[in-house]
Amino acid sequence: MRNQYQRGVLLGSVLWAVSLAASGQAITDMPIGTAASTVPAAPSEPPLPVLKKGLSIDAATAAGQTAPSLPAVDDTRSTQSDKPRLADARADEQPSNFQRFVQQATGRSLPIYGQQLFGAPSGYAPVSQAAVPNDYILGPGDEIRLQVWGSIDAELSLVVNRHGQVNLPKVGVVNLTGVRAGDLESVLRSKIGRIFTNFSLNATLGRLRSIQVYVVGQARQPGTYTVSSLSTLINALFEIGGPGNNGSMRNIQLKRDGRIVGKMDLYDFIARGDRSGDVPLQPGDVIVIPPVGPRVAVLGAFEQPAIYELKGPGSIGEVLALGGGLSVLAKPGKALLERIDPAADRPRQVEDIALDKTGLQRSLRDGDILTLFEISPQFANAVTLRGNVAEPLRYPYTAGMRVRDLIPSREALITPDYYKRKNLLVLFDKAEKTDAADVELGVRNLLDEVSWDYAVIERLDRATLTTQLIPFNLGRAVIDGDDQHNLALQPGDIVTILSKKDLRVPQNRQTRLVRVEGEVAAPGIYQVEAGETLPQLLARLGGVTPNAYLYGAEFTRESVRSQQQKNLDTVIRKLESQLQAESGRQLANIKTESGAQAQLLAQQQQLERMKAFKSNGRVSLELPPTHVDLTKLPALPLEDGDAIHIPSRPGFVAAVGEVYNENAIIYRPGRTVGDVLKSAGMSEDAEPGNAFVLRADGSVKSARDSKSLFRMSSFDDIELMPGDTVVVPAKLDRQNGWTKFVTGLKDWTQVLYQLGLGAAAWKTLK
Repeated sequence: MRNQYQRGVLLGSVLWAVSLAASGQAITDMPIGTAASTVPAAPSEPPLPVLKKGLSIDAATAAGQTAPSLPAVDDTRSTQSDKPRLADARADEQPSNFQRFVQQATGRSLPIYGQQLFGAPSGYAPVSQAAVPNDYILGPGDEIRLQVWGSIDAELSLVVNRHGQVNLPKVGVVNLTGVRAGDLESVLRSKIGRIFTNFSLNATLGRLRSIQVYVVGQARQPGTYTVSSLSTLINALFEIGGPGNNGSMRNIQLKRDGRIVGKMDLYDFIARGDRSGDVPLQPGDVIVIPPVGPRVAVLGAFEQPAIYELKGPGSIGEVLALGGGLSVLAKPGKALLERIDPAADRPRQVEDIALDKTGLQRSLRDGDILTLFEISPQFANAVTLRGNVAEPLRYPYTAGMRVRDLIPSREALITPDYYKRKNLLVLFDKAEKTDAADVELGVRNLLDEVSWDYAVIERLDRATLTTQLIPFNLGRAVIDGDDQHNLALQPGDIVTILSKKDLRVPQNRQTRLVRVEGEVAAPGIYQVEAGETLPQLLARLGGVTPNAYLYGAEFTRESVRSQQQKNLDTVIRKLESQLQAESGRQLANIKTESGAQAQLLAQQQQLERMKAFKSNGRVSLELPPTHVDLTKLPALPLEDGDAIHIPSRPGFVAAVGEVYNENAIIYRPGRTVGDVLKSAGMSEDAEPGNAFVLRADGSVKSARDSKSLFRMSSFDDIELMPGDTVVVPAKLDRQNGWTKFVTGLKDWTQVLYQLGLGAAAWKTLK
């Protein structure tokens, strides 16, 4: 009996397979007690496109076609080529008449509220792999994947035909018209159970059908569209770009078989995320976007200035709620309403309204323009402290408030930068070796010193609408509490504290740092008192060492250096201008082009060397050559940035320029310029008449100045001092038009040394 039963089951399975093959259905036969079937399942196919635009209704009619009630499945997928076309349509769309009217009235181009949500195509497309909802209604073109096991084993891929049916082998035709996806398994189990017993099954939906819908009215792109059967009204609106500039967002209709089956107010979805009006699409549905309804414009102190569509008698509060409500930055006491009254002789009117409870309930009308004003930037009870202070802020004003209440202590006048710079000094010391220059730089840049003598209150005179400046002495107000300067403040006052960098103070109240180096008892950086002179400072430091060479003292001043540099820049500009003027003439006098280029290059190099000169700010102290002590130093009041270097007594003099021996020459008392030139030896190109001596004290003695019928001594007889340098320039080139420039150059060279340049710079002129 058992073998007979097994043979019966096997025979039934074979008949099942033969029937499936005859009907064209794919099957995997797996009889009871056998291994997994080797018959391959139907290959999976790409999912349907989410949305594809097809022929428009008018185009189909013109071609003599009728819109099919059950469109065929489109195997092509939507590509990115649809998106640029939609983007181009958006860019080419002209603003509506109301948008142009608002721009002419207000000077601002306002967007349509909610339209930016449809700025990107496929922004809300349904996911093709999403689970099918239980209430999905099966229809022609849907694929059903059926697995059966137990007394029978099969794996089927069924497609619902145009009549809403599938054909099951041995079972027959199963009508699935109107069947929900959630009821599919129970329907199939009931049909198969009439023929077979002892089986289980699993039915899922595979590839879904596509459906065709129509978009008409004031859409951005009306036409015929092929969409997924899972699409809803919102899906389609996102893909087509939403309503056009003249289309309604608040009264979108979905028609089916001539009846309105759904209405959508996109404002509910945009403002509150309410999808209650969203409706699943079915084949042949028509999405109707009617013309826009009444519109108003809201701008000014509002988070979403835009053009809003009214739905019925909308109030100001309801419209503002769509854009986030009334902003705290808007002035509640006043707004401007521009209204059109077609019945009036002059239809355009303006009125002020208050945005209070009553004002927010006021109804708006088509064409209204509502402008919200920003609150005043004025503080009702603020006093501003700014400038060289710790906390430049607005502070609350209290009755009877005075300057000393705003600045209670000296700590309030230390800027935060002081502590930041102070903290950076530690990092700098770790990276670099600290020297005297760092100390000087740290002292100068660490603290912006307060100007205690002057501060000012800026006050608005409301009677004349002019600004008053009320100066006071900061030190007397804050330190002494002097009522004459500890002025009473008013709301809106601005108190400005200046530093010594902001306003130059008298010399006796300036901070002066002087650098002292060399052969002195205590080299360093010192703060000097007002009027203190160089001899007084050196005496205060303990004088100089026995090796000090006061005649060669180098005294530099920052103000002198700045002026010297300006003079030097003027010299270089004149020489550069002369070079440009002479270069053209010189080219005409030189036969070969290579010679002209070589000489021009030499001239330019000469000028570039001069541009490298930098003044050092040295001031000649004009000391006597012999018997110099502290009493002989000029009683020059010291300034901030002054520097004094006392060298040790050198044992040589030097000769540079057109001499054979540029080495240092040992100094001997009584040695003259002639002795040095004889020892160094002048070359054939030397020009003794333009020679000069750069003295150790920074002064210059020129050979030209020594030539006179009324003078007994000559240039050669000048007695040299240790550290002096004799400079011998070259002869002038008198063979071409370049002579004037060279002559001027050599004359200017002497001027450069008179400006205080070091002798080492001379070598760059050779």
